[in-house]
Amino acid sequence: MIKMLRNGNLDIEALEIKDVIDIKTLQMFQDNFAIGMNIASVTVDKNGTPVTEESSYTKFCMDFTHSTKVGDDRCAESHRKAGEVAAQTGKPYVFTCHAGLIDFAAPIMVEGHLLGTILGGQILTSDPGEEKFRKTAIEIGVDPEGYVNASKEVYKTEEKNVTAAAEVLYIVTNALSKTGYEQLRLSHMSQELSENVTQIAATMEELTASSVEVTSNQHSLSEEILNVKKVSNEINSILDSIKSIADETKMLGLNAAIEAARVGEAGRGFGVVATEIRTLSMNSKDTAIKIEELTKSIEVSVDSTIKTSNATLLTTEQQTAAIEEATASIMEMTILADNLNSMTNTK
Repeated sequence: MIKMLRNGNLDIEALEIKDVIDIKTLQMFQDNFAIGMNIASVTVDKNGTPVTEESSYTKFCMDFTHSTKVGDDRCAESHRKAGEVAAQTGKPYVFTCHAGLIDFAAPIMVEGHLLGTILGGQILTSDPGEEKFRKTAIEIGVDPEGYVNASKEVYKTEEKNVTAAAEVLYIVTNALSKTGYEQLRLSHMSQELSENVTQIAATMEELTASSVEVTSNQHSLSEEILNVKKVSNEINSILDSIKSIADETKMLGLNAAIEAARVGEAGRGFGVVATEIRTLSMNSKDTAIKIEELTKSIEVSVDSTIKTSNATLLTTEQQTAAIEEATASIMEMTILADNLNSMTNTK
């Protein structure tokens, strides 16, 4: 599986040709190019394993050279060495194969990393002589005369044409690989973006739910504070009643004391009670006054708390609105990221 590195690039070591180039498209191009230029071609991965079918292979190679294990192994070794040279130089390499034909190796690279090689050739730029082919035929174990006759059917062209063909294949395949790599990279980035945006959206939804709950709790708190103020007002009303009762009790005690003094010795005990009543009424009034002062302090604190609560409520409502707006924007980003991901995955 191709991984995205922290620098935004893909793990190139894990890349294969099929990851960046559509093999069917490559095969079609390779076939048409081989027919048009009369040059055989095949594409192999970085391990030398073919990823396409052979295009326009000659009878010389298919019916003779590759018909024996010795000949097939020699071709594989020849291609391996040519691929190494092409990879090291980073450009097409034209060479003479072990059988005497002209071949070339064009590296397919991404960011300086070899993905594979497109091999071509099986042509001649000059006649190496029949003896050369007879000697090779004996070495690989095929009919010398048949080998010589097959060599006469090999297409001949100038060396510059071979070089030009190799350059064309190199340019086109590397353009395809670069485009494919950028598309793959963009696909991974858009997928990662989509996943991150989705995660952020989920977090924002949680924040929205929490914000709504905070707003609801703040409303409840404001209502409770108003209830406290209402109860405080009721306490003040009761205290006013207590002070009024205390004043009336004091007057009754005073009147009782006067009556007790008037009747003389017989009202002495009643006078003591009247004095206690006046004292009790005065204490009750003083207590009521102190309680009233405390309730006023409570009212001041409640009023201040109400202002703070209202300000907090306004802030939480604004935060809720902002979070909902941000969530909507993130959802739009999610849709865009999904669309981008779909576009980059469409070949």
